[in-house]
Amino acid sequence: MALLEIEDLHVSFRTLDGVVKAVSGVTLALDSRKTLGIVGESGSGKSVTAQSVIGLTRFPNATITGRILYDGRDLVGMPTDELRDIRGARIAMIFQDPLSSLHPFFRVGHQIVEAIRTHEDVPREAAKKRTIEALRSVGIPSPEERFDSFPHEMSGGMRQRAMIAMALALRPDVLIADEPTTALDVTVQAQVLELIQAMRDDFGTAVILITHDLGVVAQMCDDVAVMYAGRVLEYAARETLFTAPQHPYTWGLLESIPRLDAPRAERLSPIAGSPPSLINVPRGCTFHPRCPYTPPEALESEPELAESEPGHLVRCHLSVEERKSLWQSLLQEHPVLM
Repeated sequence: MALLEIEDLHVSFRTLDGVVKAVSGVTLALDSRKTLGIVGESGSGKSVTAQSVIGLTRFPNATITGRILYDGRDLVGMPTDELRDIRGARIAMIFQDPLSSLHPFFRVGHQIVEAIRTHEDVPREAAKKRTIEALRSVGIPSPEERFDSFPHEMSGGMRQRAMIAMALALRPDVLIADEPTTALDVTVQAQVLELIQAMRDDFGTAVILITHDLGVVAQMCDDVAVMYAGRVLEYAARETLFTAPQHPYTWGLLESIPRLDAPRAERLSPIAGSPPSLINVPRGCTFHPRCPYTPPEALESEPELAESEPGHLVRCHLSVEERKSLWQSLLQEHPVLM
């Protein structure tokens, strides 16, 4: 049994404009020491899916159905006080903007100490020692001094390291990283990703990595879920997704990646159109308004997420043979995709 299983998750929010169907029938699984990448454009439901795991979507206007099983326990129906014991200690999350995640009025080290003491019965001095060691282990210089720094006194990269140090001090079973490198420069991005990999390798932590950057996915992930309009359109092992993708949306994402080995004059190929409104989701296949290969049935019925090959799931009305043939044609037109 997987460490974390998401089964047929639906999350919607009632608003003045209508019901926002943020997540529609997502099913995913994650094992220990594995990294699952979730990719897609903004508004595809990536973050809402992840936040639902730790109960951050439990708003009065929200409706949540399905199951999220952690160690055999359903987190969706779990009382808030029980979920609070799991959040942080067993399932931790780091966000793309650590400045909004850390309390601006409290010193960073003190916040980590409180996180430890909330979940473990340890003396304050022992928690402080663990915090300083965690800050040192993530590469923060002079951790004894930085212990007393306020978040605004740290750089973006250092704040992100502090968030990882908080997770490291608690050694969770699952780490959810939501765009953890978005606002960081390239050098710091690499260092943050190395720290997340080290947590996975040293402590057996399972990682959910939410990102727009397919280069990060290629470097970090074991499996990848491609989301669009609240749905998983394709799920496959990393190697399969990059060498033999079968969904037109995935092809569009891959075509839009800038490549160092591409001719300088070659232009990027963006996906036509814009993501749909999650209040007025298109009938049939949600991607059909932007898809250049739309069969007639895609206008009327939504395809099922079906296994095209072992471990490779695709939500598309095109047959497996048609998808493979189209991908080979794309490779001939754009050899840089290989």
